[in-house]
Amino acid sequence: MTPQARSTLRHVLAWAAALAVLGLVFAAYLSPHFVVDLASRVWACF
Repeated sequence: MTPQARSTLRHVLAWAAALAVLGLVFAAYLSPHFVVDLASRVWACF
């Protein structure tokens, strides 16, 4: 595998991972109970 192909593959995998994480975050916000629970946990840290 050439260095340029390896670099391109890394970029594609990084973008795919970022999009997967964003998709999971947006899916989690479809549940209002989860959002309220998460906000309560964050608020409890202060």
